[in-house]
Amino acid sequence: MLAMTNLFQAAGLENAAPRPLADRLRPQSLDEVTGQDHLVGPEGTLTRMLKAGRVPSMILWGPPGCGKTTIARLLAAQTKLELEQLSAIFSGVQDLRKAFDRAKSRREQGRGTLLFVDEIHRFNRSQQDSFLPYMEDGTITLVGATTENPSFELNAAVLSRAMVLVLNRLGPEAIEDLLVRAEKEEGRPLPLDAGGREALKAMADGDGRASINLADEVFSALPAGTVPIGRDALATLVQRRAPLYDKSEDSHYNLISALHKSVRGSDPDAALYWLARMLDGGEDRLFLCRRLVRMAVEDIGLAEPQALTMALAAKDTYDFLGSPEGELALAQVVVYLATAPKSNAVYVAYKAAMRAAKENGSLAPPKHILNAPTKLMGEQGYGDGYQYDHDTPDAFSGQDYFPEIMGRRQFYDPPERGFEREIRKRLAYWDGLRKKRGGGT
Repeated sequence: MLAMTNLFQAAGLENAAPRPLADRLRPQSLDEVTGQDHLVGPEGTLTRMLKAGRVPSMILWGPPGCGKTTIARLLAAQTKLELEQLSAIFSGVQDLRKAFDRAKSRREQGRGTLLFVDEIHRFNRSQQDSFLPYMEDGTITLVGATTENPSFELNAAVLSRAMVLVLNRLGPEAIEDLLVRAEKEEGRPLPLDAGGREALKAMADGDGRASINLADEVFSALPAGTVPIGRDALATLVQRRAPLYDKSEDSHYNLISALHKSVRGSDPDAALYWLARMLDGGEDRLFLCRRLVRMAVEDIGLAEPQALTMALAAKDTYDFLGSPEGELALAQVVVYLATAPKSNAVYVAYKAAMRAAKENGSLAPPKHILNAPTKLMGEQGYGDGYQYDHDTPDAFSGQDYFPEIMGRRQFYDPPERGFEREIRKRLAYWDGLRKKRGGGT
């Protein structure tokens, strides 16, 4: 294969072969990588490492099209390490063994190896463990690329021997920089008006490679001299790119977290946005309904007792209407929950009561609140002194219902918000009666 490659190069055929725009724009040095200044800028992490002459094994974590593969290749070039590249999707144990053998041979010749593994999280635990001895003795410098959270997907042993570097999703300015480079490479401006240009950036969805490929499609379809087209014509030309959203991966958890925290933070506009993102990405509607019910009981509680009813009603409405009309019910309850008074007092009280139950063991209830269905139980004092609350003033006896050894505890402390303001008044009133009647404090 190497001989064939040299023949093509000698004949000049390699240069004549068509090259995609993305390949022609591939950065030739780290300072040409856009959107990752925290890593490759003048004071970036990788810049400092290269100046110090030491590049450790690392995991590059970031979304698609942010430059992970490019950075790995440039690191190999700038450190004079031989690049070995594998994809965990297509490679197995035999491929790893061959790569390690080649790396050992180079080491014996005084040369180092940078082993780049794309989608490294796809390797199983034993495959990941196979890196460890070669990382430890310096046979390889491992650079793994992943779109998934390394904390969840990679072995702790690998993570302890590698530095995790986070790459950012490309923002509008970084995408614009790539489009300018594409125009310079093509020798003409993109035939897009201002609206079309912004639409192309939005379609790229933070993916630099996608933005260049979209630009390549536009250049190929619209020759020089074409009247610039707008947003709608662009959408027709290149088709709309599917949202960057995988229901089984990090995006799923990130977006539901954003929705939940927006509701908790009483921001209906942000909550609607994250709901729309999830709906647009094809999220399971029943999953969203379950999460809305959880928000109602965890973050709103008795501050607005109707919140739970509304959340359950939204689920029933969606079941009844189906999509897309039923999704309006989800939007309605999201706004309702976001604008409702917030309280986690019941949630906190429940956790405190659960801790007390575990800490105090199997304490028996006080005898005065136990029934005495048998003569023996009556002789043991079961039910003695029990006061039927409905027969007492204010329908409140003020008796103590906690285990005698444990004494009274307060778990529920309602805030001065929403309906719980009224509950707080009732509890204060009953507490006063309890103290007067000797039911405990």
